[in-house]
Amino acid sequence: MLLYGRGAVSDVLDAAQLKKGLFEALDRLGPRQRVLALPPDFTRFHSQAGLLTQYVWEYYGDRLAAVLPALGTHSPMTESQIREMFGDMPPALFKPHDWRNDVVTLGTVPPEYVREITEGKLDFEWPVQVNRLLVEGGFDLILSLGQVVPHEVIGMANYNKNVFVGTGGSVAINRSHFVGAVYGMERIMGRADTPVRKLFNYGSDHFGHLLPELVYVQTVVGRAQTGGLAVRGLYVGADIEVFNRAAALSLEVNFEMVPKPFKKCVVYLDPSEFKSTWLGNKAVYRTRMAMADGGELLILAPGVKEFGEDAQIDALIRKYGYFGTDRTLAAVNANADLQANLGAAAHLIHGSSEGRFGITYAPGHLTRAEVEGAGFKYADVKEALARYNPATLRDGVNVLPDGEEFFYISNPALGLWSVRERFME
Repeated sequence: MLLYGRGAVSDVLDAAQLKKGLFEALDRLGPRQRVLALPPDFTRFHSQAGLLTQYVWEYYGDRLAAVLPALGTHSPMTESQIREMFGDMPPALFKPHDWRNDVVTLGTVPPEYVREITEGKLDFEWPVQVNRLLVEGGFDLILSLGQVVPHEVIGMANYNKNVFVGTGGSVAINRSHFVGAVYGMERIMGRADTPVRKLFNYGSDHFGHLLPELVYVQTVVGRAQTGGLAVRGLYVGADIEVFNRAAALSLEVNFEMVPKPFKKCVVYLDPSEFKSTWLGNKAVYRTRMAMADGGELLILAPGVKEFGEDAQIDALIRKYGYFGTDRTLAAVNANADLQANLGAAAHLIHGSSEGRFGITYAPGHLTRAEVEGAGFKYADVKEALARYNPATLRDGVNVLPDGEEFFYISNPALGLWSVRERFME
């Protein structure tokens, strides 16, 4: 059931048009008395979900009973982040998600199905978990808001990922991430139909009836020709059609097929958005299919101060590092701490180049010893920013006065880059 759909590669939806489209969809739904909104957290600030959540509050007023940012494993939002992303909405509306403790299990995906979708590589059940507020909060409507964009774990972000990961529990998140890593990130990124998506769709199809009515508000956001961002699409609906429509547009808007591999790529991580390698490694995920063998990826990361978004994952990353699939899987087999945190193991695989190209981090708040201990090369952030100044670089090919040529990306979260032959594989 598609309640509203508009989008095209050249379309630009301003705030008034987003509001009009959302209100048309909510009008078609009819009256609701107790509504829960599930927007992303601050790490997805550019999704426009913050603005759309404000419009939800304007539409429903006191009938918007709670807002649960879909944190997944991320750190809780601060008061200042909530104000910046959600404006004047009452802070008391916002509830934290505790992915380790505050969840309920709706049902399980059987091991034989996991074995089927992973081509026999994995054989465990997958729990369909959500924050208990979704089940016990007495809501008659849940609005899941967010951006559909290429994603390293599931192929294309959002739709029911926002529910089953964004408000999910540790076992569900760990195992779903591991499914994606073992299946192969290059086989997943930029694709709407993947093993991880099949897991979530199984959960929706078999256990979705245990939740209140669930409606998805999906955006597609790309770069404007004049700089900045442009909303290219808005889709609102209650089934997979809303995701498929948005995913098809996102592949056109957010995926850049480059003519030749990058010998050098420089990626900037906005310090307000990227404070950990857990998030900052999007610079690796989103460029690896475009990187040349023996090439160099330089990550300008002035805000990065840690590896994991919580203490336990941070410690695991420091302990095992980003050293590729074989070494990580061997560590999983030999160590109970990684076996209990398969999502961290998946992240270690994703964050490695598998020895194919070099990765250099220039972090604002990590030492050389910390960075090199995790498997990356280190660069001084001040020196790196002086040479590669984000204020003067443009997205795409740049050439410095001394003749150095490189490809520059100002925000890796907004896209996916690949040479044609790697994506077609």
